[in-house]
Amino acid sequence: MTVIGLLGLAVAALFFDLNVGMVAVTVAAILTLLSPESAKNAVNHVAWPTVLLVCGIVMYVGVMQSIGTIDWLGQEVATIGAPLMAALVICFIGGAVSAFASTTGILGALIPLAVPFLTGSNAVGAVGLITALALSSSIVDSSPYSTSGALTVANATDEQREYVYKGLMRWGFSMVVIVPIVTWLIFVVPGWL
Repeated sequence: MTVIGLLGLAVAALFFDLNVGMVAVTVAAILTLLSPESAKNAVNHVAWPTVLLVCGIVMYVGVMQSIGTIDWLGQEVATIGAPLMAALVICFIGGAVSAFASTTGILGALIPLAVPFLTGSNAVGAVGLITALALSSSIVDSSPYSTSGALTVANATDEQREYVYKGLMRWGFSMVVIVPIVTWLIFVVPGWL
């Protein structure tokens, strides 16, 4: 029944353009009605602090985007006189914001902001900057405040949860500092396309 529900969710979202969250809740409700015994303890196994953390972070980033924070940061980067330095700052912004949010959403917001900067500068190659930005934004996803990191912490056993949380915190936030510099040096400084 669960597999049928998942297939129904995929069909509803892909072919009928229905809201994925609403369809998922509907499928879960139907499965619970069809087999109440198997779903009795499901709510107790949900890592509610992680759910609340991810929802709060997504809402926070959504508010930042709706009030124009990401656009403002992109416009400020465009005023930097040195194109290579501006490219590094864009990579740092992508990494820092993505440590708390969805990489896909951040790339969707930052790549269009980088386009005016790329068209006005011959010193920075488009392929190199987009590659560096994508890597800077995606490698930090192991942060416990990003979706994949939070899910990893939620699935750790109770005894290991604190250890996993601290390890992902160290790894994720060290990548916020290290990866933008490394990708900038490898992909942007040489002037790739």
